Amino acid sequence: MIEREKLQHLIENIGIPKLCLILLLGISLIIVSIPSGKTKKNAQSTETTAKEDSTDLYVKKQERRLVNALKHVEGVGKVKVMITVNSSKEAVVNKDSPYEQSSSEKEKTVKEDEQTVLVEEDGKKVPYVIKEVEPVVEGVVVVAQGGGNDIIKNQIVEAVSVLFHISSYKVKVLKMEDS
Repeated sequence: MIEREKLQHLIENIGIPKLCLILLLGISLIIVSIPSGKTKKNAQSTETTAKEDSTDLYVKKQERRLVNALKHVEGVGKVKVMITVNSSKEAVVNKDSPYEQSSSEKEKTVKEDEQTVLVEEDGKKVPYVIKEVEPVVEGVVVVAQGGGNDIIKNQIVEAVSVLFHISSYKVKVLKMEDS
């Protein structure tokens, strides 16, 4: 009873408009403090961009290496190269695979449960990466000054096929226009 009277007295002293304002401020503080999903989306976007950059760097590196190899082949002349890949770099993570097997006369049970092995890096737990698989080359276009000569063209196709482990039909050699 006494507390109810104190509460009524407090409301009368503060006033209804001020009390509503305090209530609205409290609600807005609660809303502001709730984490939004935007930070997670930004992190995923950054990760995707990093993968794309890594793939682009890999492709550019392979293109430079191929140009450097082909420009030293007799009869090829100036060379430009374009390489396409089927995906981005893939990280293969270590998985802990406990294996349980039990059997009886009537029933045989096998239980497999995989869990990703985590390691601590910079205070964060991240999956333990066993190996990273580079993107697979899907096709190559070579534009060369000597691309009009069938012998040179065949040499280029064979070299590219061997270097990238792709079939010869995935390699196209074109003659560079005279300039």
